[in-house]
Amino acid sequence: MDDRYMLRAIELAKKGIGKVNPNPLVGAVIVKDDRIIGEVYHRKHGDLHAERHAFSNLTERAEGAEMYVTLEPCCHYGKQPPCTEAIISHQIKRVYVGSDDPNVLVAGKGMKILRDAGIEVIPHVRKEECDALNSVFFHYITTGRPYVVMKYAMTLDGKIACETGESKWVTGEAARLRVQERRNELSGIMVGIGTVLADDPNLTCRLPDGRNPVRIVCDSHLRIPFECNLVRTAENIRTIIATISMDLKKKKELEKRGAEVVICKEKDKRVDLQDLMLYLGNENIDGILLEGGSSLNNSALKAGIVNRIEAYVAPKIFAGSGKYTPVRGIGANTPSEAYLLRNPQVERIGEDLLLTYEVLGKKKIME
Repeated sequence: MDDRYMLRAIELAKKGIGKVNPNPLVGAVIVKDDRIIGEVYHRKHGDLHAERHAFSNLTERAEGAEMYVTLEPCCHYGKQPPCTEAIISHQIKRVYVGSDDPNVLVAGKGMKILRDAGIEVIPHVRKEECDALNSVFFHYITTGRPYVVMKYAMTLDGKIACETGESKWVTGEAARLRVQERRNELSGIMVGIGTVLADDPNLTCRLPDGRNPVRIVCDSHLRIPFECNLVRTAENIRTIIATISMDLKKKKELEKRGAEVVICKEKDKRVDLQDLMLYLGNENIDGILLEGGSSLNNSALKAGIVNRIEAYVAPKIFAGSGKYTPVRGIGANTPSEAYLLRNPQVERIGEDLLLTYEVLGKKKIME
């Protein structure tokens, strides 16, 4: 085994970011006599899977070769035939696998089929790095709901805006570019109506070759203006407005302008976010960048839909009363009621810091 080839497969897999959703990111490398004779990544949803595509790019016969693949090869018919069949038919002698596939249609069956065909299978090669490629896919395929990343930018003293409400810009250019990359990576972006009314955002991806995410607005009482940027561009960029309002006249007018209005279940006189996640999952929206204000952030945490937090911290201090904070709401009465986070990661981006955590939930709920 040579880890270099799995690292190469991981590098290739990342090239599918923003193109394969709701499929996983997968890279495959075929090696013979310590030479790469075929390599590729899953390029887009509905296209050939990485393993089959690698065989189509062979420089010589693959008989007796080894394959490095970041995710367990599929063994079922979907938009494409099983990759296990291609591996067996090309007489690969050994397969190195990075991640297990939690999809119930695969889940160990792919590796078993290969072993039953006499192919040696070595699992969990660079597993941690391979798993990191597909946190969104793993969550989506096992729950049917989107993986939600709550993102916000704040100063060192915890402010997301000045006392005037001015927030452009808290962070520097490099951090803002990273946010655009996340918009390209995740298939949906969600804000609350407060953000729409205050900022009139476009919520597009501004990378040259980027993909615009599906825009989702939580608007419980259907206050969204017809003249806002999201409605004006709804015919060209998919826009979903989630509400509990029964104002059918406004709903019809918004739909005439290209927006999709979804009437959700009600919880505490607001959109039930769990119900909305179920709807979005059924629409093949596997991941969401939550760029809402402090009220929606609070509601999302309270509803238990947030999987990860990405907090950008700028080397600035705004001071003031602190009314513009990342998360509002009633708040915890004691430290024991705090939302718990784990697996911290710290990255410097320009002059800013990016702090990333997985969300566990409230301690009192977990005990």
